[in-house]
Amino acid sequence: MATSFEELKVLQAAESIADDVWKVVVTWKQFVRDVVGGQLARATDSIGANIAESFGRFHYGEKIQFLYYARGSLFETKYWLNRVKARNLASDDQISAYSQLLTDLARQLNTFANSLKSQRSNESAQPGTKRIKETGADYMADGVGDFPEPLFSEAEIQWLLSEAPSAH
Repeated sequence: MATSFEELKVLQAAESIADDVWKVVVTWKQFVRDVVGGQLARATDSIGANIAESFGRFHYGEKIQFLYYARGSLFETKYWLNRVKARNLASDDQISAYSQLLTDLARQLNTFANSLKSQRSNESAQPGTKRIKETGADYMADGVGDFPEPLFSEAEIQWLLSEAPSAH
């Protein structure tokens, strides 16, 4: 396991892609660089930035959330690469290579997030693990109309408390 965020293979892959994209974008004419290049470079840099921020978070839920942000930035990067392709700003081979690298990185992000979920599950299953849990509360609308029943059913509350669905 990595002892510093710089040692994370997933971060190193993100940095490699971001640095390579940067080298291409800075060669473009100013208008193209300002309109498309800046967005592409920011999106690509954001992948690694969110992975690094995930590493610095304490709670598993926060770590996983920042990996989801990184995955969102990855898809934003793919969007901008589609614009680059549509506007003939790079060769099809170059776009295809980036697309493959991003697909591989997406798999690494998903694997990393799943490993954190597994660690969280294992940690919470350990005897003696302290967890804070509030008792359920009936949400009543006292004095506002005639609502004697809770605003949310137990099934709705469980759905709201469940984890976000994972992408396949």
